[in-house]
Amino acid sequence: MNKAHIWLRAETKPDEQRTALTPKGAKKLIEAGFKVTVECSSQNIFNQELYRQVDVDLVPQGSWVEAPKEAIILGLKELPEDNFPLIHQHIYFAHAYKDQAGWQALLSRFKRGGGELFDLEYLVDTQQRRIAAFGYWAGFAGGALSVLAWANQQLSIDPPLADISSYQDKQQLLDVLELAISKAITNAENAPPPKSKPKLLVIGAKGRSGKGAADLAKALCLEVLEWDMAETKKGGPFVEINQADILINCVLINQDLPPFITSELLSQEDRKLSVIVDVSCDPYGSYNPLPIYQQCTTFKAPCLRIDHSKVLDLIAIDHLPSLLPKESSEDYGEQLLTHLLTLDDKSQGVWPTALALFMSKTYTI
Repeated sequence: MNKAHIWLRAETKPDEQRTALTPKGAKKLIEAGFKVTVECSSQNIFNQELYRQVDVDLVPQGSWVEAPKEAIILGLKELPEDNFPLIHQHIYFAHAYKDQAGWQALLSRFKRGGGELFDLEYLVDTQQRRIAAFGYWAGFAGGALSVLAWANQQLSIDPPLADISSYQDKQQLLDVLELAISKAITNAENAPPPKSKPKLLVIGAKGRSGKGAADLAKALCLEVLEWDMAETKKGGPFVEINQADILINCVLINQDLPPFITSELLSQEDRKLSVIVDVSCDPYGSYNPLPIYQQCTTFKAPCLRIDHSKVLDLIAIDHLPSLLPKESSEDYGEQLLTHLLTLDDKSQGVWPTALALFMSKTYTI
């Protein structure tokens, strides 16, 4: 029996350089007998020549719409907006199961075309834990931006971050951060230099994103306090937060708990805190542990000024791993590959649960 045909479509979301399938992953699929087609893309962090070298079929961007019906269309972010029926099986983050904008129109396209969706967010193991996630690199990137913002604050750069773009790799980012810290400590022209490097407090340090944030701090030899359930069980607000220079929240709360911080807490005169990064980034939810902001920030405008009198900036970007598309794609792709290799039998593994969820959602339309 022939193996499945996996078709990697080009991402079209602006500035999205990540991919669900790296050249290394494509090679392993081909070696296992799968047919792999890859769309050419100027956005993909991996040059198309790297895919060519592992003998994939390279095709023009957007040609998935004319792919054989049996091809499984693999992507990462949203499909381009359109209204034609979807006839294929698709694997990607559809953001259509929590009443997000346009969810009914999207699922109606699947229903009309007879296609099926295996949403990456809902590929879970028997413990309902995602089998692949970008969490580690979200935390790492969030930590990196917090340090860069802190350093620029010391130099009276306002805003401390603007028009962020991705880095070629982790080492390039670390080099930039080390230089920024050095300048902040020794070359501040418009403000007294700080006495020491910044101290970070990571809440949710035992999770994927928390570990990434802590590892960023350690890579820069910065002091980091790693909090998790034991440190937060007493309930917030936590006055200790004010004594850190940087707070990184990596906890996604799904129940009603006292907030970690409040405006009243942040108004205290002894506050050292000047940068907050909300990696979990859920300002629209009712359980937001940082109820001091109501909207996400972006790569173009990363910082929201919370306090002007005694500077406090907040970063809440919902696609942080895009800062390091190479490492985040390699990590995510390796996690996902194990399950892509089982696509010949979608009656087992992570696929039945994802399909059942899709069917239940489309049934309501």
